[in-house]
Amino acid sequence: MPFSAAPGGTLDFKISSQGNRSVTARCFRIICCDPNPVGPGMKTEQADFGLAERYQGLQQEAHLGSCAFGPVPALDNHGAAKVDLTVMPTLRSGSAQTLFSLQNVDGTAGVAVGIRGNILFLRQLATEREYDVGIALAKDRWTELEVAFEPGGVSVTVARDLHMRSSEAKSVTVSQLTSDALVDADHICLAAIWRGHPEHTFNGSVENPSLSARRSDDLQSDGVSNWNVIARWDFSGDARETFVGDEMEEGRRLTLINMPTRAVRSSAWSGLWQDWKQAPLEYAAISFHSDDLSDCGWQTTIRLNVPENMRSGVYALEVDNGVGMDTIPFYVVPGSVRQKILFLAPTFTYMAYANFARGNFSGELAERVAAWNAYPNNPDEVGGYGYSTYSRHPDGTGTTLSSRLRPILTMRPNYLVYFDPSGSGMRHFPADSHLTDWLEEKGFAFDVITDEDLDRDGLAALSSYDVVLTGTHPEYHTRRTMEALIAYRERGGNLMYLGGNGFYWKIGRNHELPHLIEVRRAEGGMRVWASQPGEYYHQLDGEYGGLWRRNGIPPQKVAGVGFTAEGGFEGSYYLRTAASYREDLAFLFEGIPPEERIGDFGLSGGGRCGLRDRPGSQRSRHP
Repeated sequence: MPFSAAPGGTLDFKISSQGNRSVTARCFRIICCDPNPVGPGMKTEQADFGLAERYQGLQQEAHLGSCAFGPVPALDNHGAAKVDLTVMPTLRSGSAQTLFSLQNVDGTAGVAVGIRGNILFLRQLATEREYDVGIALAKDRWTELEVAFEPGGVSVTVARDLHMRSSEAKSVTVSQLTSDALVDADHICLAAIWRGHPEHTFNGSVENPSLSARRSDDLQSDGVSNWNVIARWDFSGDARETFVGDEMEEGRRLTLINMPTRAVRSSAWSGLWQDWKQAPLEYAAISFHSDDLSDCGWQTTIRLNVPENMRSGVYALEVDNGVGMDTIPFYVVPGSVRQKILFLAPTFTYMAYANFARGNFSGELAERVAAWNAYPNNPDEVGGYGYSTYSRHPDGTGTTLSSRLRPILTMRPNYLVYFDPSGSGMRHFPADSHLTDWLEEKGFAFDVITDEDLDRDGLAALSSYDVVLTGTHPEYHTRRTMEALIAYRERGGNLMYLGGNGFYWKIGRNHELPHLIEVRRAEGGMRVWASQPGEYYHQLDGEYGGLWRRNGIPPQKVAGVGFTAEGGFEGSYYLRTAASYREDLAFLFEGIPPEERIGDFGLSGGGRCGLRDRPGSQRSRHP
């Protein structure tokens, strides 16, 4: 579901309930969600969305791993079939990884070809019996692979080290398995076995596979029969597509499941071209990963109708099945009545950091979560829902795509990111509730929209407001959101940049896939991983990625200041200069005590600058 809806709109909540238990639900408006006992605490206001007394629950699973799945012409079990493809494994694992499977629609018949460690094997899907081939595939090297299923056995031929143009080839025939195993096989799955979801998924790249067939009685005069190509898929096509067409039959295609990474270098990459759109044949590959997840595919549990008179704000749906609870945030954007103040919720940044497993949830942080009754589920301990663009795939490559069609543990009320001895240790969604709490306490009426709303509507989403407030960390933006903010300010609007590290990374989006954002960490910038040379252009929109500074819009052009580097998670204070006491500047400091120091306390690192503090905290001091 999207994060927001207008009055009169609907939102679908897709919930997994253990044991198919029924679910009760309530809605409330979130004012503050800081669990720190010396802070403002959890502040909510009940909201009537006309919910039913109870909803039928369904236990729903998330299945990680990407693949390509689709139909092929039925394979005659009296003949033979052959698959040709070029592969590059990127992870050596003791678990089975599938290169491809020729199978029926539910994976109960057919044959899969995979690797365990780096050794090829065959698996008969009807019996799950495996046959060792005994040939190794080199990790991080392109290899040409040919697998022929014939009445006398299955022959596997490997041409090693394609990058070095080696002529070395090795062929092995497994006689225990024949083309008879392909009875009922009318689908192919690349990088997994498809059983309603991907299983035994592959970490690595595949390029330009093809399927050929021949009949045993189709012989030439010299006794040799020809292979006839019956399906061929060109991976050099438009990387923005979620499918790959079959060149042999229009309309027949492979569907890309869980959005593998496209716009990646193929075995033909020369380095002469950096943009996949200019040299498609040099980017004729797709990279698959065992932890890809673009859509859980869950069924809707609760359809929420937003009342026509519901005020704009930050809301949450709390669900309870008797053995567990969860609180799912959402936003109501303004209807026809508008306030003068707008809070722009940085949901693209929330998505970029979604389910970031930082490896710090132990010891003091875990103890504090328990003591403060904070949100208990941390990605360090609760996996299975995909990770953030700050994470790496199991093969060590960076995660470029993030989706909102999955549970996002880090976007929950009372979620603590780190142990802060001088504050609450929050970032992103819960930290931004300090702003909404301050607005409420000061009596400032305000509206809320999300980054996604701004990307869709552009300047029109901002133009009616006197002032637009950012959140504490508006780091990730599209060109449309950046240009809308600049245009709003240049036309006389008041933009208040209330955070740090803002307007830094460029993201890619495809409006046919609005649940996804993409980050390519090109040259430069503070980054936890770097994109491979030649892979700086997005697959979602085809644009160059990386820093906004390198894309013509430095942060200073938006807000006057920009981020260069970061230090520790600690806060400090501001010192007033002599010039600040000028009479014509007195209005700027109205209501602030005339001390030299400003903000030498607070809930984020113990100070006003460094980590973002609670707005308006001059009103009261917190230890």
